[in-house]
Amino acid sequence: MDVIHKVGRRKTSVARVYLSKGKGKITINKKDFKDYFPTNLLRYKIEQAQSLVDQKDNFDVVVNVFGGGLTGQAEAIRLAISRALVEIDPENKEKLKTQSLLTRDSRMVERKKPGQKKARKKFQFSKR
Repeated sequence: MDVIHKVGRRKTSVARVYLSKGKGKITINKKDFKDYFPTNLLRYKIEQAQSLVDQKDNFDVVVNVFGGGLTGQAEAIRLAISRALVEIDPENKEKLKTQSLLTRDSRMVERKKPGQKKARKKFQFSKR
């Protein structure tokens, strides 16, 4: 098995994941993932797919991620890792799908409209 390349997206974040045989090391933008993501919740999201299919220590993960905030980046990485695990073993698909890890969350920020303060908020109305 050589390197598997997959892409995950969330909001404005784009994550490119390269999965290869290894000892379970996760590198994000040339940093260890524990240095890149400060909170345990975000670290859990990164490891969620691998621990669900018991492949946590079998693959090295190299990630290039940009755009958005930390939560969006973590969820984009999780989606890309899930897609890569399905390509390695199609039997993983059912386990990951029941946890909704293969679903692309398409929600994006609504654009600001002209003549309004924000996307939905209006300027204050004055009757007189």
